[in-house]
Formats: sequence, structure tokens, C-alpha cells
Amino acid sequence: MTATSRVVLGMIRLGRKTGYEIKQLVDVSARFFWSASYGQIYPELKRLEDAGLIRGADASQGARQRTVFKLTAMGRRAAREWIEREPQVFELRDEGLLELFFAGSIEPTRTAEIARERAARAAQFAAELRGLQEELERKHEAEGAAYTPDAGSLAVLRYGIELNEWTAEWFERTADDLEHEGAGRVGAGRG
Repeated sequence: MTATSRVVLGMIRLGRKTGYEIKQLVDVSARFFWSASYGQIYPELKRLEDAGLIRGADASQGARQRTVFKLTAMGRRAAREWIEREPQVFELRDEGLLELFFAGSIEPTRTAEIARERAARAAQFAAELRGLQEELERKHEAEGAAYTPDAGSLAVLRYGIELNEWTAEWFERTADDLEHEGAGRVGAGRG
């Protein structure tokens, strides 16, 4: 299974039935740590259906075509097997870190500015996640036991908040260090 397969199977297990619903949920949840585009989701739905892991049924309304999907027994088993094994991928991709890494040799005067820009993005991201957390808490208070997010999802949300708050603080400290140490001069004269 690919990473997108796992996202799609997980979203269907959470009750999202169409490609559109899967993408909508990804955009307010998993995209904070694992994104999936429509261009990945729809071909993956077909691949998973061809593999017998999900089954689609026509639920079109008027001219609007709509296919709803559900996990098959084989799909539930594949999802369980995936959850039971050790994660295979740990990948950190952060363009702000990449820019900072190369700034000294490409544009030395921008190092502190790059760090501050990345700090601002992380702080904004943390604020978005806090807003999501507050929205979930309000929904739980309003609906009670009828709406209770699972503990794993809430733990990942807390991780995202704390990681982005820490990241914002780290980039701010780094920007201060770069300004105070004159790090903008590092790499001057390089070709």
C-alpha cells in the first residue's frame, strides 16, 4: 500500500464515503502532517477498488455523479495490518529549513529574515490548529457523547500544536542569534 492508500482507507474508515468528502477531511485534519490531493485520491480510489480493498456504489443525484465507497473485509484487514506494523517512513520536509540551510551561500543577508518568515508561518499554523482544537471542544460540548473524537486524533492534534509552537520559538531564537552574531556575513565572497 502507498501512503495515499493508507490515507484513503483511514478516511473511509472514519466514515468519509466519497472522494470529495475524503479530500475535505484531509484538508482539515491529516494535511497538517500528511497531504493528499484530488489527483492522488481519485486514482487511489480506483486502484483500491480494483484490489478489492474498497467497494464503490453509485449514489448520483441528478446530473451530479457521485460514488460512495466502503471498506471490504479485505480492506479492513489491510488497514489493521498497517496499523499493527512499525511505521516505514519518517520524513521531515521543511522548505524554510532548506532555505535557511542554503541562504548563507546564496543570499547571506536574508538568513535572519528567512528564519523570521518561517517563525511566522509556524505561529500561524499553530493558531490554526488551536482554532481546530477549540472547534472540536465546542462541538463535543454541544453534542456530548454523540461526538467524541478518538484519542489518537486528539493526540496528533496536540502534537501539531506543540510542534508548531516550538518551531516558531526556535526560528525566532535563531533569527535573533543570526542577527546578533552577524551570521549574515557568513559565506560572503563565495561564488
